[in-house]
Amino acid sequence: MYIIKIKGKAKIPDYIQIRDDAFILVGYFRADRPLPDLEKFGLKEQENYLQTLIKELPFGKLTKLEI
Repeated sequence: MYIIKIKGKAKIPDYIQIRDDAFILVGYFRADRPLPDLEKFGLKEQENYLQTLIKELPFGKLTKLEI
C-alpha cells in the first residue's frame, strides 16, 4: 500500500490518499481528522504509526507503507 498527502488550497483542507499496490485509490480522508475505517484496510493495529506518519509526511510525495 502507498500513502500520499495532498495540500489543500484556501477553504479546501489537506487530504490523505491510501492506494493499493496497483495504485487504485482505497482510502481518501482529511489529514486533520481521526483515521476512518482502518479495519476495512486491515490497518487498525497501525493507527498510532499512521497518525505519526501523516504529521511528518511531506506534501505530494508518494510513500510506500512499511507495515
